[in-house]
Amino acid sequence: MCARRKGDSYRDFVLDQLRSLEGLSCRSMFGGYGLYLETDFFGILHDGRLYFKTDETTRANYRKHGMGPFAPSEKQVLKSYYEVPEEIVEDQEQLASWARKAAARRGMWKG
Repeated sequence: MCARRKGDSYRDFVLDQLRSLEGLSCRSMFGGYGLYLETDFFGILHDGRLYFKTDETTRANYRKHGMGPFAPSEKQVLKSYYEVPEEIVEDQEQLASWARKAAARRGMWKG
C-alpha cells in the first residue's frame, strides 16, 4: 500500500481507519504521503497531520472545526487541502464519510 518508513505510526493509524474504502492507496510524496482512491488524489498525510481535498461546499465544515489549509512552508499554501479535525480522524465512520466527500468533490469516487 505504501512504503513504510520509521516513525509512520500516524500513517498506519489513518490507513487502518480508512480500510473500508475500496481502492484506497498511499504513495510517498514530498516527505509525506498522498492518498488515492483508485488513481485519484484526494488526501495528504504530512508531519503527523491529515488533509483532504475540499471545495466551496465542503471547506466550510473544516473551517467550522477551526481547521486551516495545508501549508508545508511559509511560502507554500495549498488552499484546496484542509486539515481533518482529530476527532474526525479518530472516528472511523466519520473519517470514511469525509474521505468519500473529498474524493467525490470532482466526481472521482462513485462508491
